[in-house]
Amino acid sequence: MAGPSKKSKKRSGLSNSKPPEPSTFFVDHSLGNKKVAAALRLIGVPVEVHEDHFPINARDEEWILEVGQRGWIVLTKDDRIRYRLVERAALVKAQVAMFTLTSGNLTGEEMAQAFVKALPRIYRFLAKHRPPFIARITRSGEVSMIFDGTE
Repeated sequence: MAGPSKKSKKRSGLSNSKPPEPSTFFVDHSLGNKKVAAALRLIGVPVEVHEDHFPINARDEEWILEVGQRGWIVLTKDDRIRYRLVERAALVKAQVAMFTLTSGNLTGEEMAQAFVKALPRIYRFLAKHRPPFIARITRSGEVSMIFDGTE
């Protein structure tokens, strides 16, 4: 007679647990260097600002590659990056997760509010989608995919 079967203690890759939240958000120069970063820091989110690491006139493909190597999540309002082949190639190569604010004529305070409002949705989006990608964030904080670099 066979003994009791043992269950494997190794967890399957299909766990329902959420992946760890991203360690750091990178605020692109297009968002300014104060309001968005300050609002996110106020609620305990680690933030790095473009001007602290790169010249203001740094080419997008240069900072995208570096930010990707550091594993940072990009916040920007430059939604044209998805159409520029060099920048898009850098995003794919560096496996970057990018969130772009689609409402162009917002004040710094309004942009900050949009990102803070979107933060829970950003974390849920990151749990469902692996980089590289570009997702849009609306003024109301909705998040949706606009470029999936894994396809």
